Amino acid sequence: MDLEGVHGGSVPSTDTVRDLARRAGAVAAVNGTFFDSDAKRYKGDPLGLYVSRGTLLSEATGGRTALILPGAGERPRITELRSATRVASSDGARAVVDGIDRVPGRIVGCGGVGGDRLTETGAPVSAPLPGRICEDPDEIVEFTEEWGTATPYAGRGGVEVILDARSTVTGVRSPAGGAVPDGGRTLVGTGSGADWLRAHARPGRTLTVSSVLTDAHGVRVRGDRASVFGAGPALVRSGRAWINAAANGVSEGAVRTRAPRTVAGVRADGTLLLVVFDGRRPGVSEGVTLPEAAGVLLSLGAVDAMNLDGGGSSTMVVRDRVRNSPSDPGRTDDRRQRTVSNAIVVVPRKVR
Repeated sequence: MDLEGVHGGSVPSTDTVRDLARRAGAVAAVNGTFFDSDAKRYKGDPLGLYVSRGTLLSEATGGRTALILPGAGERPRITELRSATRVASSDGARAVVDGIDRVPGRIVGCGGVGGDRLTETGAPVSAPLPGRICEDPDEIVEFTEEWGTATPYAGRGGVEVILDARSTVTGVRSPAGGAVPDGGRTLVGTGSGADWLRAHARPGRTLTVSSVLTDAHGVRVRGDRASVFGAGPALVRSGRAWINAAANGVSEGAVRTRAPRTVAGVRADGTLLLVVFDGRRPGVSEGVTLPEAAGVLLSLGAVDAMNLDGGGSSTMVVRDRVRNSPSDPGRTDDRRQRTVSNAIVVVPRKVR
């Protein structure tokens, strides 16, 4: 069996875990990353790091904990990850790319690459803050083919550069908003990011976009077919309970609250554990705190473990059946499924 990250027809769309599993031909699946569930549009936009089959589709927020599924024959890992994306013009100029496949200027969960300010107060922010929204008026955001829908409007001064499969600039539109070309990508700029694109992204020039993932030790994480799910906090590290809540912007209250949870663990032999706890259903299950979840994973033999998205998102599907009792309203477990951004799926190994 192989382990992969999958999402719906577009990065910002949502779907049930069962439908995601069906399309992937999976024998089992659980929900994956947190996502922008309160957004009026693009509500499936992942909160923080998301990589599917080797393609970076959402940048990391700070150095939050992540699950790495490296591909066939390699062991899963849990560690803290950062991402860095840059663009280089054929005229020699370089710039930082602030985001991947998200609304320019809107940083869900904060912790971006620089210039983030809390939307409600304007206070500068550099660390992740789950559940909060930050803004940055000066950005460059990359849109991949996987975005799957028209790119968002980025204000009157925004500009969008269209790149073909060879990274050649084929057009510039202002304001931003339109299709991403097949096999290509676009770059949307706001504020000083728009100024950079106007100066260095003229038709016929080449813009090379490159991304790097690094762990807490600064070591580059590679994997052409890897899938990565950023979430957190960590629950177990090196065989002991270890909850790095502050580093992931998680409050002590959230740590100690009983709730539905989806968690992942890795045993010493590389076996991946995917565990879902029901909750918020009196008489069925009250849920678990994060320390309680860590204890269960330790009892199952995990040497490393982490928290994924939970609450109403927590869903496990095995052989096309919902096997837990999701907490959202509904008469049956199937109808209580929440639509989510993405899922971890277990699929039959492909013969290459």
